[in-house]
Amino acid sequence: MISPAAPVLSVENVSLRFGGIAALSDLSLTLGPGELVGVIGPNGAGKTSLFNILTGVYQATAGTVRAFDRDLAGLKPHDVTALGVVRTFQNIRLFKELSVLDNVRVALHARQAPGLLESLLARPAALAAEKAITERALALLERLELLPRAAARAAGLSYGDQKKLEIARALAAEPRILLLDEPAAGMNPAESAWLKAAIARLRQDFGLSVLLIEHDMSVVMGLCERLIVLDHGQKISEGSPGSVRQDPRVIEAYLGTKRGGR
Repeated sequence: MISPAAPVLSVENVSLRFGGIAALSDLSLTLGPGELVGVIGPNGAGKTSLFNILTGVYQATAGTVRAFDRDLAGLKPHDVTALGVVRTFQNIRLFKELSVLDNVRVALHARQAPGLLESLLARPAALAAEKAITERALALLERLELLPRAAARAAGLSYGDQKKLEIARALAAEPRILLLDEPAAGMNPAESAWLKAAIARLRQDFGLSVLLIEHDMSVVMGLCERLIVLDHGQKISEGSPGSVRQDPRVIEAYLGTKRGGR
């Protein structure tokens, strides 16, 4: 049982190597209960590699990762998800030929589905469970403003709405820690502004701790309480958005003109 002040997620001296290439080097960070932290840095800085370690896709070469005071070493992605660490992906991974509603129902089934035998026999308990899953899925779509598109094929959604659907699917997995990998990518300014408000609201409503990778600085600076900046797999800065924005190392590596002014 972790204390209220203890971090829900801790990364200690983590390195990740692929042969002679270091994707991450001696990285340490924490995420506190209910905190919303941004991870930024230029392309190739190691941000997605970090998420892959946190979710069991990769195993760290060195160091430790703990969620809710449990060591994640050796856990498979579905085991990490079962602990309540859930991610979205930079490249959208929806069931494109299924309906919007069924995409969320599939995610809910992974958590709540009745037994196969009960379903085959159409027992009342199984029917009630299916009804509850559908109602829960519709409620999540309403929160993401996708309810009018519930019957549409996921492939027919705009890119911005597909991003919303992926967040709805992630919420269906009942996260306690939500890892968002560039959720505003491909969104127009109006969609990005909506997303920023939605993430803040969902964090409060669902009691989430959020780690956010994002290149949209208007989202990062207006939403995150703390920023961690990576460059070439190393942490080069950490602090409030205001302090990070003025850090000369960050200006040179990411926010200044040397890498395109991002």
